Formats: sequence, structure tokens, C-alpha cells
Amino acid sequence: MRALLVVNPKATTTSARVRDVLAHALASEVKLDVVETTHRNHASELAQQAALDGLDVVVALGGDGTVNEVVNGLLHAGPQPGLPALAVVPAGSTNVFARALGMPNSAIEATSQLLEGLLEDRRRTIGLSVAEDRWFTFNAGLGLDAGAVRRVEKARAKGRAATQSLYVRSAVREFLFGAAHHKPVLTLEREGADPVRLALALVCQTDPWTFLGERPVRPCPDASFDSGLDVFGLTSTPVTAIMRHLPQILARSPRPPHGKRVVALHDLPALTLTADLPLPFQLDGEDLGDRQSIRLRAVPAALQVVV
Repeated sequence: MRALLVVNPKATTTSARVRDVLAHALASEVKLDVVETTHRNHASELAQQAALDGLDVVVALGGDGTVNEVVNGLLHAGPQPGLPALAVVPAGSTNVFARALGMPNSAIEATSQLLEGLLEDRRRTIGLSVAEDRWFTFNAGLGLDAGAVRRVEKARAKGRAATQSLYVRSAVREFLFGAAHHKPVLTLEREGADPVRLALALVCQTDPWTFLGERPVRPCPDASFDSGLDVFGLTSTPVTAIMRHLPQILARSPRPPHGKRVVALHDLPALTLTADLPLPFQLDGEDLGDRQSIRLRAVPAALQVVV
């Protein structure tokens, strides 16, 4: 079995020790190449070449951004037979994708589980989603949540650590000072239904949407890698509504958020979000600039993952 280990040396919890332990463990079971990323989209380039070279597995050591790049590299020509399987060792600040797959949040424990998965050939075929030509693994957002992601990235570029409190403060500041989040500025369109005007829209591929430490954030608790797209939307976002629905999405109960302002949609094959003005856009927690319209669609059985 031939494998490529893609290492993001700048990931939050990546260290030379973790990399070396993982590489040594994998090399005892597979023919392994190890490459550290040096620039944005490098992981995507490496995964694309791995697919062209017919490798069996690509292992991503990093956070959700690294995983997203690897997925986009593997699926550069779309889902097809014979693609390398994806394996993930979490080394980011949240590791939403890995934890949604049931991987331990510890890189060492995840490595142990990964080795067992490789030895036993444990694979799972999952559905993913694509926004125009960019694949994503767990969520997309246009507006408030993407604005919060942008604030976090700017703070990290200045040397701030990606802590839970940084994410919370960024979300609060975006809610208070961001562009037009207190009135409906988004239109959600889907086949067979009337357009819906929204002030907030979170599009989920799986549950949870994100983590605050060990606590999952669950606006779409029915979302799954085995179904289409789910949406949590609010028709308006006064402070009273936010305070009412925040406990619902932080609850450990699987009940979806509910209320007169809530729009909860499950298992959509596709949807389009259009904004009245250009707004921040994010996929898997990565700021992708401003967009005014975006088409998203679910793709069943897109990729195999080692679990």
C-alpha cells in the first residue's frame, strides 16, 4: 500500500514530535512519502498528484483547512473509481471533520485508530458537497458566520492564538458591527419551493457545525455524510432571537432548533444563496472572500475515508 502524509507545519497542535511519531508508525505499515506544505493550496496540489499517481491513501495531518485542501485535490476531476482514500489526523484548533467521523481529538490516539483502520481496511464512503467548483466537508456560510471567520483569520495573522474565546468574541463583534446582519439580506432558493428571505443562513453537510472545546454546536443535528444539505436559517436576528436560539444549538439534545423565526431544512440536493450586497463567504472555516450569490449541491458517495 502506498500512502502520502501531508503535513501542515503551521497547524495549531502540529509539532515535529507528532509528525515523526505518525510518520514512523505509518511507515511500518505502508510505503510512505511525507511532505510539509509551504503555501496555500499546496495540500491540494499534493493530493491531486497523489490521485494521478494512483496512491492508495492520502493522510492529512492538520486542521480543517488542510483537510479541505486535500479533499479538493483528490476530487479535482470529481468523484471516480480508484481515487486514494482520505485519512485524517487532527492537528487544528477545532478539527470538526475528523471529530464528525468519530476520530479522537488527540493526534496520538487518532494515529492509533488510523493504523487499525489501515490494517483492517476499514473504509467508509461519504457524501460531500460542492459550492460552484469548491468542495467542502462540513459547512458553508454567507454573511455573519463567514464574517466571524474573517475576523478570526485576521487576528491569527497578527499572531493571536485560535482559542475558543477568540472565536466567540469574533462572532459577537461580527453580529454587532458586521454588514446588514439584523435584517433579511439573503434569499434562499431551492427546487419545488418558494424563495425564503433570511438574515442568517448556515449550510451544513454534517453534524456538528463546529466545536467550542469539547462542546458541539448543532444548528443542524439531522445533517449527515449520508444525506444532502441541511440549513439553519433565521428570518431576522434581533438579540432576543439570538439569546433564544443559542441554547438550542448548544443543547446536547438531537432536536433541531425551532421557533417562529427559524427555517430548518433537511436533505436538500441543492440550493442557491443570493445576497443583496457582497458578503463574506466561508467553506469549512476558510475565508474565501466576498460573494453575492453561491450555488451549493450535495454529492452522494463522493469519497472514501479510512476510519
